[in-house]
Amino acid sequence: MTRPILTAAAMREAELAAPVGLGELMERAGASLAEAAHRFAGPMPALVLCGPGNNGGDSYVAARHLAERGADVRVAALAEPSTELARAARARWTGAVEPYDEAGPAPLLIDCLFGTGLSRGLEAPVTERFCSLAEAAQLTVACDLPSGVEADSGTLLSAVPAADLTVTFGALKPAHRLMPAMTSMGRLVLADIGIEAQARWFEIGEPDLPPVAPDAHKYSRGLVHALAGTMPGAIALAASAAARSGAGYVRVSTASPIHGLPLSVVQTGDAQVNDPRIGCLLVGPGLGDLPQLLTLALTSRAPKVLDADAIGLVGEPARLMGQDAILTPHAGEFTKLFGALPGSKAEQALAAAEASGAVIVFKGPDTLVASPDGRLGFAPPAPAWLATAGSGDVLAGMIAALRARGLGAFEAACAGVWLHGRAAERAGPMMIADDLLEAL
Repeated sequence: MTRPILTAAAMREAELAAPVGLGELMERAGASLAEAAHRFAGPMPALVLCGPGNNGGDSYVAARHLAERGADVRVAALAEPSTELARAARARWTGAVEPYDEAGPAPLLIDCLFGTGLSRGLEAPVTERFCSLAEAAQLTVACDLPSGVEADSGTLLSAVPAADLTVTFGALKPAHRLMPAMTSMGRLVLADIGIEAQARWFEIGEPDLPPVAPDAHKYSRGLVHALAGTMPGAIALAASAAARSGAGYVRVSTASPIHGLPLSVVQTGDAQVNDPRIGCLLVGPGLGDLPQLLTLALTSRAPKVLDADAIGLVGEPARLMGQDAILTPHAGEFTKLFGALPGSKAEQALAAAEASGAVIVFKGPDTLVASPDGRLGFAPPAPAWLATAGSGDVLAGMIAALRARGLGAFEAACAGVWLHGRAAERAGPMMIADDLLEAL
């Protein structure tokens, strides 16, 4: 199950195309915000911060619904409503409206100052007041996005107090899954308000893995062939991960025996990269400065995963055209191959996929999977303890196995990223990369 992700402009288009009017969408959004806040915080006295735009309109609706539930609700407005919809929503709120700069704190703070349309930071006095009210509150709930976040890039335009809960509507926004903004979201809830959001950008969900056929054999289940380099531990992690991710046969070309590999992984002195039975070729983990091995890999007609050192040896992205390749760079490796690309991380990942013809797994706390055809998968949050040596080698092996098992390149990369994060959750905060193999 995946959840769509829309930019601010795409969200506006989806709202206009909705089967109900914008006023009804605002009513549904505000009611959803109130429902989520009530379920999250209970009957806690609340202060609702209202901005001048439609995000502020949502807040007047939410305040009304909370009051109807019997909650003690106060409303503080930064400015008069500036849109017809927000003015209509305020007219239906029968309680008092306090000036923003005079409002006192409450145990529950509901932030509806600014949403997806924000393009510049909040003014200093507004930010200072916002931070002070958030610090004094026991819980903070954000409407759509915490105020101060740029929706498309995840940039923090001004200081942003972290929310405990963020409620968004119709579709996720890129900032919900991009750094640095994603760390400010708290728990993220997507409310269905009747918008049909169809998008080529989405949050990666649990994969639908191919079943093992009743008549399967080791080759039909997928042969992963790995090329060892100068650091055997890395390729051992990757090959072991491939074996633990459902490949029927894992083989490693190595000049000398590699200790620590499962006995089921075959070690060979032959670089059999054009064996037609290969489902996916894996090169890069522990490769070192051996460009000849990358050149050998690129002569293979098999699908391939390029990781770590192999990425830095490619040279020009166009060299990968027609290779049916998946690349798994972290930020440094990405810049080394593609340069300092403009735009958000999402835009950079898509530009790299187009330039290389490869599927790009742009790793980090906000991992993205980009396809040359324009599809973009945003990883759900994964544990920070994945930041440990060898975890990327494990991911590369996982993706190679899933590709060898018959998933398309983009689908295999998305599945690997999702499973990698969930395996880390099971392995726990003291894990090392080896522990991921057991968790798989």
